[in-house]
Amino acid sequence: MPRSQTPAFKPEHPGAGQEWHQRAQAEQPRLTTHDGAVVSDNQNTLKAHARGPSLLADVVLQEKLSQFDRERIPERVVHARGSGAHGHFELTESLAHYTTAKVLTQVGHQTPVFARLSTVAGPQGSADTVRDVRGFAVKFYTEEGNWDLVGNNIPVFFIQDAMKFPDLVHAVKREPDRGFPSAASAHDTFWDFASHMPESLHMLQWVMSDRAIPRSLRTMEGFGVHTFKLVNAEGEVTLVKYHWRPRLGLQSLVWDEAVKIAGADPDFHRRDLWEAIDRGDFPVWDLAVQLFTEADAQAFGFDPLDATKLIPEEQVPLKVIGHMVLDRNPDNFFAETEQVAFCPSRILPGMDFSDDPLLHGRLFSYRDTQTHRLGSVNFQQLPINRARCPVHHFYRDGAMQTNTPSGQVAYEPNGLAPKGPREHPDGLRAAPGHDGIGPRSRERASSFGEHHQQARRFYLSQTEVEQTHIAAAFVFELSKVNAAEIRQRMVAQLRTVHEDLGQRVARGLGLEPVPAPMPLSTPVRDLPASPALGLIGKMKLTLEGRAIGVLIHDGSNASTLKKLKDTLRNTGARVVTVAPRRLDVTLSDGKKVEADAQLAGAPSVLFDAIAVLLAPRAADELAHQDAALGFVRDAHAHLKAICMDEGGQTLLQAADLLPDRFYFPVSQIRDFMGGAATRLWERESRLRPQP
Repeated sequence: MPRSQTPAFKPEHPGAGQEWHQRAQAEQPRLTTHDGAVVSDNQNTLKAHARGPSLLADVVLQEKLSQFDRERIPERVVHARGSGAHGHFELTESLAHYTTAKVLTQVGHQTPVFARLSTVAGPQGSADTVRDVRGFAVKFYTEEGNWDLVGNNIPVFFIQDAMKFPDLVHAVKREPDRGFPSAASAHDTFWDFASHMPESLHMLQWVMSDRAIPRSLRTMEGFGVHTFKLVNAEGEVTLVKYHWRPRLGLQSLVWDEAVKIAGADPDFHRRDLWEAIDRGDFPVWDLAVQLFTEADAQAFGFDPLDATKLIPEEQVPLKVIGHMVLDRNPDNFFAETEQVAFCPSRILPGMDFSDDPLLHGRLFSYRDTQTHRLGSVNFQQLPINRARCPVHHFYRDGAMQTNTPSGQVAYEPNGLAPKGPREHPDGLRAAPGHDGIGPRSRERASSFGEHHQQARRFYLSQTEVEQTHIAAAFVFELSKVNAAEIRQRMVAQLRTVHEDLGQRVARGLGLEPVPAPMPLSTPVRDLPASPALGLIGKMKLTLEGRAIGVLIHDGSNASTLKKLKDTLRNTGARVVTVAPRRLDVTLSDGKKVEADAQLAGAPSVLFDAIAVLLAPRAADELAHQDAALGFVRDAHAHLKAICMDEGGQTLLQAADLLPDRFYFPVSQIRDFMGGAATRLWERESRLRPQP
């Protein structure tokens, strides 16, 4: 049954209303009010006469307007713009030695999930490809209750203590006196805050890297960020970090490309995820864990409870334990993606929280904000949030109460409901902790005091190309800062991370003299470079999940086009034909075809590589059209592979492009496929000034 239809009324007792029921089944569903009364006219208000005043007695209008007036709810303060999908998680390796949580011990069992992937700073209407952290939240509907693993696509965070979270968000959001910029950190208040917070230096390296401009939600990692605890049947505690690794590998945009996509298609990531699932290209992430003990942590040289630090994979290797497949789009965006409520406080028996002070603030704040945003403490009863295991408690009443609790008793302990729910020793329990608690104080642990070594390690672990992108990102962001003292202070902070980075940013900003480094109590110690921290090294040379744009026009060679499409589709790539007009493109064999997209609405920024197949006459025509010239110029500027026939070469020459090793004639389709899976990074230094 199509989801736009609803089942016809079915009487409780056979025979009652049977004739009406049979007739209704054969008809289109009737429009009704909330109460089920059929609406006879949904086009016109009830009036005193045709040109007379509207009447208050029009209860259908009242209901319709009241419903409309209340359709919007407060958007999330952060993570407002998100995309969601249903799927399942399958465990492939048991962690029974570490936890009693069944979702992590029952190998082969598939647990339903709902994932929401989001930007952080921008409002609901902002663009997808802004430079920003991305949220990565997964709700597991397990047989022991819901488990929410709520994290980001970056493994560390800006701050160490939840006390600073409102300040961070206020700093990065629109400036309150002017109401802009939206979804951007390139303004005074954010960098003023960051320049006073050396603990943010590590996170800033990640956010200024290409991790913050992913090519697709399907090609980004996810992290739980915090250290959590697993507890086994004997009560033994193991510390754990969670990692999501995309099967498609990592893929990013270049900055100019991200900016242009925001204009060409602000829904680029949302559309990409939806369409991939809709056509059956289900994205898959492996779930990996880092497992270690308190004793192991003593040798790290940093505190694993500090959310501005990560645990190097070289010290604690990742252990893959399962995978998540997203295979179904929501039926209704608002009811599911918008109303889904993630709370880090949702864990299962066999799990517990570490003493991370940032995590502890989130345990309160997330539940509190969901209660405010969704209007009631009963938001767990919404279908997208409802647990799929039996739920028994004595909670009662409140707004949005959709259950109908029965019985006399609404308290515990009690003797009037002997068969009512009772606490059970197998439930949630606090993991064994320290023997004693010291005096209460408002202070940071001394183990949280070092802020530079991991930031420096991240920078040194990048390729030369990635280091250039980081420096260029800092230059762009800080060039938008009006207060000179903020630019000076931030460069002074960056020099404490690495002298090369600080000097490059100072040079890009034209700062003379270069500000002296911020004074440090101890020198920054170099740590070994970590290949795991780079993005380019984690790209997969595959066309699976990639999109190839093919520019065609009247006279394009039909057999070449067919061969190109067949060859590319066999690799898992999506081929999109683009033409100056969509309808009635006449190919060389005389057949008329419909292009997948129109040139003005499908610039090359939407594709991972392009091919240009043009007849000589069509090439001469397009050589005088800005959209066609921009199509090939942008592909070149964004370091993409270009395949062309003779007509394509004519267009490229008209665009004044100098061929390099990522230009492929149609006779070298196989070589083009290899280039289309990556980018020609060496081209970049010839195109743009490097800081």
